[in-house]
Amino acid sequence: MTPYPDYPIPANEEQRLRALRRFAVLDTPEDPHFARIVELASAVLGVPIALVSLVDRDRQWFLARHGLQAQQTPRAMAFCAHAIAEQALMEVPDALDDARFNTNPLVLDEPKIRFYAGVPLRTEDGYNLGTLCAIDRKPRVLDPHQRAMLQLMADLVMRELELRQRSMQCPVTGLYNRSVFFRFGEQEFEQARDECTPLALFNFDIDDFRQINMRWGHQAGDQVLLDLCAVVQKQLGHEDLFGRIGDEEFSVLLVNASMTRAMALAESIRQAIAAMRGVFDQSDYHPNISGGITALADTDQSFADLFYRADQALYLAKGNGRNQVASLLVD
Repeated sequence: MTPYPDYPIPANEEQRLRALRRFAVLDTPEDPHFARIVELASAVLGVPIALVSLVDRDRQWFLARHGLQAQQTPRAMAFCAHAIAEQALMEVPDALDDARFNTNPLVLDEPKIRFYAGVPLRTEDGYNLGTLCAIDRKPRVLDPHQRAMLQLMADLVMRELELRQRSMQCPVTGLYNRSVFFRFGEQEFEQARDECTPLALFNFDIDDFRQINMRWGHQAGDQVLLDLCAVVQKQLGHEDLFGRIGDEEFSVLLVNASMTRAMALAESIRQAIAAMRGVFDQSDYHPNISGGITALADTDQSFADLFYRADQALYLAKGNGRNQVASLLVD
């Protein structure tokens, strides 16, 4: 038990942690773009310490830091663990006068925090990943201009994070590319193993997709891909992972999904794609999909085992005439 009050846990904590992992910045080397933002925050606000803090399950980890040597602290000590439960800036004029923090080791010992102001780093989906925060060793209060500047700089941090996330995505569909999908898939695989929760994988191809590009051009093909992705995403949860593995190859990792639910969802997706309208409406061609689905097995050693078994099921669907979903499980 800590000698100071517990921090609040956001209602969407598991989804928030998943969103944080999918930005793929935890435990990465120091980055000059973020370093410039915290240096600017320190100068503009006149504080000795400025940080980009990301709040992980049991720690806060500093993506960028100015005026502080530590790379991380326990979450239980973190002012930012309280700030991410807020919807806007959290300001602590004097930590010794605040019951949440007046027994905190970061207040009583180095770095001797007295003043704290942190703006949540909020994703487009509403998850607070951490904060851009300013810290002083003496009590103070920000004026309205300083609060506005801190918010603007937090917006810059989020914009930089979002740009980096987009660099991991297919430029046409916005889906994760193959290497990133495998990286995040491995994370979900390990978590499912640790927590003994179900995991299912649905791989699918668009049948004869090249006909669209050959008959109506690549622009029409790109539009069909966008329409198809929108159809699929409507049926997925925030925790599910959707990736473009090849030109017309896709994969959906269904988190916490039983095989029964996964099969029903895969068939629903197949039927929804079969009902799509598009440039092909007045032709003899219509995009359909062939899919393969599998579930996490005790013998799986890595996410790759799951993936390649779903691919084997996909080949079964193709061999059986296409426009269908086949399943393959470990005995």
